[in-house]
Amino acid sequence: MLVRIAKDCTDAVANADVVVIALPAYGHKMVMDAAAPHLIDGIPVIISSHCSFSALYLSKRLAERKVSLPIVVWGTTLLTGRQLGPTEVHVTAIRQKLDVATLPFSYQDQGHELCTTLFGDRFVQRDGMLAIALSNLNPQNHLGIALLNLTRMEKAEQWSQGGNVTPAVGRLIEALDAERLAIAAHFSIAVRTVREHFSLSFHVPMGTVSEMNQEMERQGRGGFGPTTIESRYILEDVPFGLLPTVLLGKLTGKPAILHESGVSILSAACGRDLKADNDILPAVGIEGMAKADLENLCRKGF
Repeated sequence: MLVRIAKDCTDAVANADVVVIALPAYGHKMVMDAAAPHLIDGIPVIISSHCSFSALYLSKRLAERKVSLPIVVWGTTLLTGRQLGPTEVHVTAIRQKLDVATLPFSYQDQGHELCTTLFGDRFVQRDGMLAIALSNLNPQNHLGIALLNLTRMEKAEQWSQGGNVTPAVGRLIEALDAERLAIAAHFSIAVRTVREHFSLSFHVPMGTVSEMNQEMERQGRGGFGPTTIESRYILEDVPFGLLPTVLLGKLTGKPAILHESGVSILSAACGRDLKADNDILPAVGIEGMAKADLENLCRKGF
């Protein structure tokens, strides 16, 4: 396959068969604003991975131009790993299963078929974009890991991420998961538990979150944790991952107390209001929206 570097977003999108948005969520709005004027009817857009209802923001921008296309959203990334340099990436794992949905929902089968053709038979169709919004476990998992290993990150230590998901860290992650599951149940949406996620994603026998991470560590697949508090575990996952769950908790009457506390604690530790970094939610208008209106929007788009 010939790989080239586009000179700008217009060049990247022109004549593309499919567009993949693959960068941290704090760049989604910027990229979508740059790409939206050049996207045309029918050209699929894949968001890897989706969070903070960014698909709705893209849908809104496209509706302004009366452009209709499938927006395919992934519950997480296809790979796990860490960038080592400008041209090097260490891939830790290729996920065995990956949740996918498409906006509008009428494109669901088309989106699933496209992903399978491009990346193999690993995609599991979920019941719409709201299911994906409640299936992205990375923010809650990263909260537990970052919050209880924050000084390691700040001191730039080289530390095993899997090895330091100790029983205490694992219990916090599982408690965060219980909040997410309660919100999903209120929407009558079936989502995987965090234990199922780790077992399926990382090919380890089912156990507690800590036990599965320790098994990955024993196999040499524990990976390394972040070496700075300027990490996407904080700068991306807090405003763009935890905050939407907090809002959904308020909307459903199932408050995500641990999620909200994590946002406040890490904001205090970083000396900044991390909530204010989210530039997508205000543009979409999720806060204060009625449950039925949100469900309809996540089905049909703008």
